[in-house]
Amino acid sequence: MARTDSRNHNAAAAVDDPLSRLPGYALRRAANAMMAELGSLLDAVDLRISEASILLLIDGREDLTSSAIGNVLDIRSANMVPLLNRLSHQGLIEKVPLDGKSMAIVLSEKGRAKLAEVKAITEAFESDLLRRIPAAHRAHFVPALNALWR
Repeated sequence: MARTDSRNHNAAAAVDDPLSRLPGYALRRAANAMMAELGSLLDAVDLRISEASILLLIDGREDLTSSAIGNVLDIRSANMVPLLNRLSHQGLIEKVPLDGKSMAIVLSEKGRAKLAEVKAITEAFESDLLRRIPAAHRAHFVPALNALWR
């Protein structure tokens, strides 16, 4: 749930929230807050997080099919079609023959330019995110998160 003003935030902070002591709840709240923030930043370049993720993933690659991209990003094939269509309509990706029957998804020239913007946004976002983590926990923060889903 998005906060509309600082009064709501202060009121929520004043309430003892027993759920905040539950790791799963805290993780969900943190993920929602960070993804909302990143989503707002990517709005400036007219991309959604999933679309930016695809551009980042295919950077420098010429061997990834839509199926492979979906597998890596955990996106169902039915959801890949509209994502790739939107990127294609924006002129950011192209399909090139990979083998006799498969097509690889690659960045177009316009896509490489957009990727530079995406990288700048995500690098600044990731640096800011890590600065919010106490210094003593930064080295094991990402490995701990990865342990939960890998």
